[in-house]
Amino acid sequence: MSEKKERIVFDVAYQPQVKTNRDTQRIMLDVIIALMPAAVWAVYQFGINALVLMLVSCASAVFFEWGYRKLLKKEQTIDDLSAVVTGLMLSMTLPPSTPWWVPVIGVFFAIVVVKQLYGGIGKNFLNPALAGRAFLMASYASIMGTYSVPRALKGTVDAVTMATPLSYMYGEAAMPKYYSLKAIFLGTTAGALGEVSALLLILGGLYLVYRKVIRWRIPLSFLGTVAILSLVFGYGTLDRGGWMLYNLFTGGIILNGFFMATDYTTSPVTFKGQILYGFGIGAITMLIRYFGGFPEGVSYAILIMNLCTWAIDKGFHRHQFGVTKEDIAAEKAAKKAAKKEAV
Repeated sequence: MSEKKERIVFDVAYQPQVKTNRDTQRIMLDVIIALMPAAVWAVYQFGINALVLMLVSCASAVFFEWGYRKLLKKEQTIDDLSAVVTGLMLSMTLPPSTPWWVPVIGVFFAIVVVKQLYGGIGKNFLNPALAGRAFLMASYASIMGTYSVPRALKGTVDAVTMATPLSYMYGEAAMPKYYSLKAIFLGTTAGALGEVSALLLILGGLYLVYRKVIRWRIPLSFLGTVAILSLVFGYGTLDRGGWMLYNLFTGGIILNGFFMATDYTTSPVTFKGQILYGFGIGAITMLIRYFGGFPEGVSYAILIMNLCTWAIDKGFHRHQFGVTKEDIAAEKAAKKAAKKEAV
């Protein structure tokens, strides 16, 4: 009686290789769970259009991934939930008043152009959601720069749209009293859907750390760099401590630090590489905020560092399995000896 053996195929083309007891679907589900508190709060503050944007974005992402792989007769991957995460993350970067068709275009670029054309999950070199947002910013700047008044400020502000705290920070106008540090931290200010509540995003990020979906290295080095640079250089009329906290809690710093910058495929895998990666994102973000033409720069900072990931991993690459420090030292000594003999 012959025993039937199961053939296990290990595809090394997909990066990175992560040792885990969970599959991709479980990891993506944890990310969705971590984003839910901030997503629910955004719907409460901005109304039904916020929910429509999230649902349309997620549904479009699943549809485009399914359609692309169906057209090219590839194995379907929509059940791993990575498309849902891309759609949800993209929607969280949008202003609440964005028309429903805008995320459809952004998701098409994210899923088809950035993700699937390069082979699908694990093979893209840019974060799909942020690449989609960058495409929308370049194509529909006026829409992407218009922010609705949240529920908490209706009656206080006699308008339909308003400027975000970050716009006041790096603009010439004084910060309104209703944009207190407490309001920004709790989430009663204008901004993108995933920017209004620093508290809920931090809780979601800590959940991912607790679940070991992400490591602390990239968020801590990124947030630490933003904190140090804003504390050292300061700006405007705020004291340095207040300026630092405003920089940390406004814009997309928390959302991007925990959810975007930590993307497995587009971030380094080594300890030193992740620290350098986070530092680079923080430094470029503050460079854009101080000297750029618009106040927010974290999305572009992450995309720039995505392009540097291969070089960072190459510079801090791990040693081969089974090779000890003594073997490496002996190899270096042999190379030096060979060079001397050649001379």
